Amino acid sequence: MKSGFVAVVGRANAGKSTLINVMVGEKVAIVSPKPQTTRDRILGVLTTSDYQIAFIDTPGIYKADNLLNSVMQKTTADSCADVDCILFVLDAHEGISETDVNLLNKYVKQNVPVVVALTKIDIMPESLLISELKTLSELQVEIVPVSARKGKNIKELIKVLLEKLPQGDKIFEQDIVSDRSEKFMLAEIMREKILLKFDKEIPHGVAIIINKFALMDGGNMYEVNLDVVCEKPNHKAILIGKGGKAIREVSTFARQDMEKFLGKKVFLTTYVKIKEDWRNSAQLMKEYGYENGL
Repeated sequence: MKSGFVAVVGRANAGKSTLINVMVGEKVAIVSPKPQTTRDRILGVLTTSDYQIAFIDTPGIYKADNLLNSVMQKTTADSCADVDCILFVLDAHEGISETDVNLLNKYVKQNVPVVVALTKIDIMPESLLISELKTLSELQVEIVPVSARKGKNIKELIKVLLEKLPQGDKIFEQDIVSDRSEKFMLAEIMREKILLKFDKEIPHGVAIIINKFALMDGGNMYEVNLDVVCEKPNHKAILIGKGGKAIREVSTFARQDMEKFLGKKVFLTTYVKIKEDWRNSAQLMKEYGYENGL
């Protein structure tokens, strides 16, 4: 059988996490329309009787403006070391810029097989797709136009990736789909709902801390107690909302997804706390689980 690691990279909001979720067949990474959704390296594992692909989801590439973002960029760079293939994801709907071409060219020069996935082709004119394929053809990399939302060309993309992987045994057990813990996924679910509900800079200044995660009621329900950490008093006020309406609403949506993920009822308690400028504090970032790359 074939097996190997594929680093999935690209600019922020290119659709990397959505594509991985579709290929793996389960939600292993949160998604939102906002950049900086993925903060850390997350593994999604696709296993069949013939092959196993371990996809490494990475933070989107952009200019860092605080310590957390710098760590995220280092995580992306480190994730491309010692992999069997790099899957470079490009948002075809947004068009291909000179920055995209230069970034892709950087990975092509790393002596690791590179495959390009042109995403969101379901919402772009065919003439633009043809133009972009011509632009990328000069770099001599394999290109697969895909639509994760429609499931278009996903099997073809997997086929192309498998051609780049070596023969080998399974890296992970058959039923493993991610290297992340349940606690990590619960925190990510809560952060995803905040990303979807709130605008501007508020979601990007939020960290989720799971204080308690335990079975209760004879094993029929999970108790989850968490903190939503933000950076400013006015952010806390917005997150809570008038009479606590906003935090109750986002907690309800998060609890529903947590229950789907865990397969049991969840009793969720949410607190909002302030830690000013935590994204520039190495100590707090380590405490909040972002120690990789520090």
